[in-house]
Amino acid sequence: MLKVYSCITTAHDIRLVGLAVVICGLASFTTISLLRYAAATRDQMRTIWISVAAISGGFGIWATHFIAMLAFTPGVPSGYNIFLTIVSLLAAVLLCGGGFAIALNRTSRAMPWIGGAVVGGGIATMHYLGMAAFEIQGIILWDLPMVAASIALGGLIGAAALPVGLHKRPVTWRYYGTVLLTLAIASHHFTAMAAASILPDPSLDIPSSALPTGLLAVGVALVSATIIFLALAGVSLDLKERKRSQLEASRIQGLADAAVEGLVLCDGNAIVTINKSFAALMGLNASGAAPQQLDDCFPDLAARLAAAPSPDAPLETGLRQQDGRTIPVEILHRTMDYNGRSHQVIAVRDLRARKEAERHIRYLAHHDALTTLPNRSSFNNKLDQAIAQANATGRKLAVLCLDLDRFKEVNDLFGHAAGDRVLQTVAKRTSALLDDDCMMARLGGDEFAILMPGINHASAAGRLAETILASLQVVDDGSDIDHISCSIGIAVYPDDAFLRETLLGHADTALYRAKTDGRATYRFFEARMGAEVRARRELEHDLRLAIPRGEFSLAFQPQTDIQTNEVTGFEALLRWQHPERGAVSPAIFIPIAEETGSILDIGIWVLRESCREAARWSNPLSIAVNVSVVQLHNADFVPTVHQILLETGLKPSRLELEITETALVRDLNRALTTLRQLKALGVRIAMDDFGTGYSSLSNLRAFPFDKIKIDSSFVKSVDASASAATIVRAVLGLGRGLGLPVLAEGVETSEELHFLRNEGCGAVQGYLLGRPSDIATFHDVIHDDPSPTTESDTEDELPVARVA
Repeated sequence: MLKVYSCITTAHDIRLVGLAVVICGLASFTTISLLRYAAATRDQMRTIWISVAAISGGFGIWATHFIAMLAFTPGVPSGYNIFLTIVSLLAAVLLCGGGFAIALNRTSRAMPWIGGAVVGGGIATMHYLGMAAFEIQGIILWDLPMVAASIALGGLIGAAALPVGLHKRPVTWRYYGTVLLTLAIASHHFTAMAAASILPDPSLDIPSSALPTGLLAVGVALVSATIIFLALAGVSLDLKERKRSQLEASRIQGLADAAVEGLVLCDGNAIVTINKSFAALMGLNASGAAPQQLDDCFPDLAARLAAAPSPDAPLETGLRQQDGRTIPVEILHRTMDYNGRSHQVIAVRDLRARKEAERHIRYLAHHDALTTLPNRSSFNNKLDQAIAQANATGRKLAVLCLDLDRFKEVNDLFGHAAGDRVLQTVAKRTSALLDDDCMMARLGGDEFAILMPGINHASAAGRLAETILASLQVVDDGSDIDHISCSIGIAVYPDDAFLRETLLGHADTALYRAKTDGRATYRFFEARMGAEVRARRELEHDLRLAIPRGEFSLAFQPQTDIQTNEVTGFEALLRWQHPERGAVSPAIFIPIAEETGSILDIGIWVLRESCREAARWSNPLSIAVNVSVVQLHNADFVPTVHQILLETGLKPSRLELEITETALVRDLNRALTTLRQLKALGVRIAMDDFGTGYSSLSNLRAFPFDKIKIDSSFVKSVDASASAATIVRAVLGLGRGLGLPVLAEGVETSEELHFLRNEGCGAVQGYLLGRPSDIATFHDVIHDDPSPTTESDTEDELPVARVA
């Protein structure tokens, strides 16, 4: 080392030595830059750029050598052999080109090292060829160990220069490679110069063909200019490459930030960059440092990737956020080329919303969405467990089935939103009464069930039922519903049944009995209830099929003017002839139809058939049709009436709809609106069964009635009860005062007819005047060809009806 230092400081012009090092550094930087650019190309373009890099490297080695030789002062005349000088330049270029081609052949990780060693050999070859071209008046003596050291330095440092300079990391490693290549060239040259000693010999002459030092300086200047030009080209390429890389990185980052999913670009376990979505998933704020390692974000990622069925399969794992919490995510792992090197891209999808949705779905699978109570499936599972526990402990359990009374009317009158609030209120109030081991479930609609395990006697279930009924009677000031009532059926295990299905069925049977017995009560199951409930359910089933089976028919009862004995119209009465049961009384099936809702379809059928029949009559007599409370409060009732009138062609003024007072008080405003809409169609309205139910004089004033019908219960007592006679006189007087005609129903005796005629009643209807019959019975009345009639001799005898 001391010998090399002494050689540089004593035998060289230090200024030219500095120039040689600068030229060497420029050439090395240019060579590494061009070589990296060549690595990013393919095929013919790679060959071209390797050649350019070889020229830069070879010229740099050659120029460094000869500038340093110009700085050398041997103390004797000297010159340079032109041929060997040119050969040394060509050797440097060719060996650099070969080394570069080997280094870019990535068939093995050792190739860059081998290529670098070849370049180191090129440095040595060029140097000693250049020294062979050095002609002086003397003899050069060589220190062989120093010669070997110079070759080793050039080869080893050169071998390291290319792998470092071609490293995929940007910028930094390029500079490291430049320094190493510069060091390889300079260290070899000055160590080799230190190995040379000159022994002057005046007898030796320098050939005349030798290149003078001045001309060599010109040649070196030209080569240096070429190196500077190539260096500038290398810098330009470097700036262009940096700009392209920055644009590509910006474009990729922009695309990544536009992605909804989180994206992580990593090199092995090291994170290169992340997008905004991933930063948001991590909970990083503006000042938060991005994670450096994948393990910091996904603690178990390596294990999950190892266990994955395929590299491309999506995996669920946990993402550790900045605050230490772990959230569920799904990742997709892919490989991509980034800056000329293979990288991994991990797409990260937030699973919190999906996991929450799955939890909600699992919850809904076992619970009712409206009331949050367990559903039928959960109740059945719990009941099975409770039965097994009861078998093990020897204790009893009770099942209570609850059904809200007249809940359909709540929906019809106040809307489904109000109905939902009622269901929620029932669930809340009832659940608050239950012990922790009890369970309440919503089975569907307005049906609930309660499981009461671990009881010693059935009376405990009865006390609970009483408490539930009382709690539901409490009026909520903020509700439109006056009160809530329900019916409850109770079955006890093992007293009533051993199987879950049978136990639930018996509780449902007891519930039906509670409904039948007046609602707002509870009943325990009794064995005899089964047959009664089955009979009722069969009747409900047959009632729903009565219309499609054609089992309904209409009977018509005449309405007669009491003073003129003329028939003014008919009332249509529904009859049901069951193929097995025979004639079923309306008193039996009409209440069932109203409870089950089938009254709507039945009412439409009656109205359509009545209008169709009346439209065929040649005499324009009126037709009266009863309307139930369910029909009246149905939103489609008025449009249905209008449509039927259009279909049948019946004049609206001939249709008379009979409404009971009970139907009005359910919702006065809605009833008033409906009646006014019917009046607007031209339909006449009659108050049916006046004097019963919720009779109120305000109803006569508020509602647009065209007729009052006195209930038959008052007419039957007029000849035997003074109070009944007084009520009838009052109603008749009220009708005259309001200008409303009055019709008395249920006239069955001559005495009743005589009383009504004397009191000025306008019209009568009853068995005395005509029983309900098929319309064909009244052919002479409804058409223009009446058969001869005979008037009665006295007013107390039954008159024969005449056509009005």
